[in-house]
Amino acid sequence: MSDFNQGVVDEFRANAGVVGGYFEGRNMILVHNTGAKSGTEYITPLVYQQLDGGDVAIFASYGGGPKDPAWFHNVVANPELTVEVGTETFGVKARVAEGEERRRIWEQQKVDVPGFAAYEAKAAPREIPVIVLERQTA
Repeated sequence: MSDFNQGVVDEFRANAGVVGGYFEGRNMILVHNTGAKSGTEYITPLVYQQLDGGDVAIFASYGGGPKDPAWFHNVVANPELTVEVGTETFGVKARVAEGEERRRIWEQQKVDVPGFAAYEAKAAPREIPVIVLERQTA
């Protein structure tokens, strides 16, 4: 894990899911994902959007980079995940949103966090994947 990500994870855990700096005021989630090739476990801090019914959406924006981030490939290959939100840890199943569902979630994210519109413009022609994390119940 990069030093930057480790610092975000440490701050998240020390402050019940609240982080400052670049992410101040954002909904933050820690996504535990397994490397598609390596099998190594990673913890990726991400901004999320709360959806109806307890599910959340995350975004493979990669800061508007030209390719999808490594964690996205990990999540697609191994969609059974553990996440941390606030002080709660729970299981989710990831799926890539498509069509109208993707459009609706993505448009709302650009309203909630306007920087995502800049990521979209920078990433073009790559379409930034939207991933729904469906909460698993015991």
